[in-house]
Amino acid sequence: MKGFQTLLLAAALSSTGGAYAASLLDLIKPKTGTTTAAALPLTQDQMAGGLKEALGKGVTQAVTTLGKQNGFLGDAAVKILMPPSLQKAEKALRTVGQGALADEFITSMNRAAEQAVPEAAAVLGDSIKQMSIADAKSVLTGGNTAATEYFRRTSEGTLRERLLPIVKSATEKAGVTNSYKQMSTRATKALGPLGGAVLGAQMPDLDTYIANKALDGLFLKIAEQETLIRQNPVARTTELLRQVFGAK
Repeated sequence: MKGFQTLLLAAALSSTGGAYAASLLDLIKPKTGTTTAAALPLTQDQMAGGLKEALGKGVTQAVTTLGKQNGFLGDAAVKILMPPSLQKAEKALRTVGQGALADEFITSMNRAAEQAVPEAAAVLGDSIKQMSIADAKSVLTGGNTAATEYFRRTSEGTLRERLLPIVKSATEKAGVTNSYKQMSTRATKALGPLGGAVLGAQMPDLDTYIANKALDGLFLKIAEQETLIRQNPVARTTELLRQVFGAK
């Protein structure tokens, strides 16, 4: 899985994890000469570090889950279905007993997403490492997926732009375009004049469609991991995560 090892390094956020964890431990030590071991409030940098680490953990889990055979195709929550512009064609094909053509095309799109996700791992990790969370406290104390939503809102455009060439390469390897053309040709023969009408005169932008759906799946899985970290102390597998999310 090319790029996955890079993600693991990126998810560690360079010096962020270690530096903030050490700083955080210093903050919670009792002051010399005092009788109370009260912890000082977390700084914005520390909160940002914890949020980045949680997102990095979410990306790692998302890539592991989706970047394998049937990662998309076998999961109803993220499975890539027929593009809206081709759904009439799909219905018509299934009506005349040619559903296998639609299934083959759907499978090829999901295979492309599964192949693209590991390659996109470093892109996602790099985006997390570089993001600046000015409103760290509001994100930290927000809902179960507040950090993921912030990440998506501020990074999705850049991520899509960088992911698209990866998806284009994956669609070629997965044979998406050939599968579409085969479906179109056979549908036209099977459906006669109706085939051309329901398929339309122009092939949709499948690369962009798959890239968007791949991002939807990735963010869904990242959100699930963030929710787990927020709700379950056992999921806070580093000192920084335990300190930051335990201090909410």
